[in-house]
Amino acid sequence: MLRVADIMTRDVISVSPQTEIVQAAKLLLDKHINGLPVIDDRGNLVGILCQSDLIAQQKRFPLPSVFNLLDSFIPLTSPSRFEKEVQKISAVTVGEAMTREPVTVSPDTTIEEVARLMVNKNLHTLPVVDGNKLIGIIGKEDVLRTLLPSDK
Repeated sequence: MLRVADIMTRDVISVSPQTEIVQAAKLLLDKHINGLPVIDDRGNLVGILCQSDLIAQQKRFPLPSVFNLLDSFIPLTSPSRFEKEVQKISAVTVGEAMTREPVTVSPDTTIEEVARLMVNKNLHTLPVVDGNKLIGIIGKEDVLRTLLPSDK
């Protein structure tokens, strides 16, 4: 049974939380990748920046939904969710736009589990960690390659 360690990319392109958004977007486009793991100075995974995080910056500023009841305004969305959206839209650095606490896998995770996670959670890229240390990355293309006959 194939495991993540068998097909993951070990030479990972990553960025730090201080990386500018423009630089990260250029990396995503130039390298034809969907996501960049975000690591701190010790190599610990602190987030992931995906193309969808950057596309969120193109959204219009979300006006909070409220309704008026007896001269009171009652919010229909949580203030924290509103703050997160505003932060992503106005992000200048990766740390401001990244998804914190991303879904991760270990080297021993089966390819079937990776496929399930990707489909059920609509993910394109999964960081591979040992503890909290980034050791690789696996994407949809890696999983698709397992469907092709090997050249043995």
